[in-house]
Amino acid sequence: MGLVSFRTLLLPCALVFAGALPQPAAAQSAPASSPAVPGTPAARPADVSSMDAVIHAVYDVISGPGEQRRDWNRMRSLFVPGARLIAVHAGKDGANVARVLSVEDYIRLAEPLMAKDGFFERESHRTVERYGDIAQVFSTYESRHAAADAKPFQRGINSFQLMFDGHRWWVVTIYWQGERPDQPIPKRYGG
Repeated sequence: MGLVSFRTLLLPCALVFAGALPQPAAAQSAPASSPAVPGTPAARPADVSSMDAVIHAVYDVISGPGEQRRDWNRMRSLFVPGARLIAVHAGKDGANVARVLSVEDYIRLAEPLMAKDGFFERESHRTVERYGDIAQVFSTYESRHAAADAKPFQRGINSFQLMFDGHRWWVVTIYWQGERPDQPIPKRYGG
């Protein structure tokens, strides 16, 4: 998931999505009484009631002005235990490198950056593939230091893997890569 200068470090992971995007027709709703998972904070029912809701919640929780502390328990509540956040970036030799993080790793690295600089991420395009209770979502993102910034400092694609457990939606993985001059975002993904 994208973060302030976190994108520059290992970045792009997008998130703060404009909730006006259409929801897939086959989305399922989560009942208000979704069973608790030991070690995971209880999720807000509205955050996990659909694919659209859980993606929006991820973008929302990481976005805000620099002085605003993020609700990390809300972030934790969105992810299945053992979830991974994976940033792909070019190494010194030009070869792609994957940096694999747990949710706790992400929080530990992101918190000081977000305390210093504003970070606002929103979804600009979405492509969904779904089979049964699993989904792969390509969420094209735009990152800004201030919500009113006219131009994003980073764009890229967050690849969300989601699961519906019969009660609610969970984020299993977010795998992302920032746009580069030699790899512009294709038109089919909103480029």
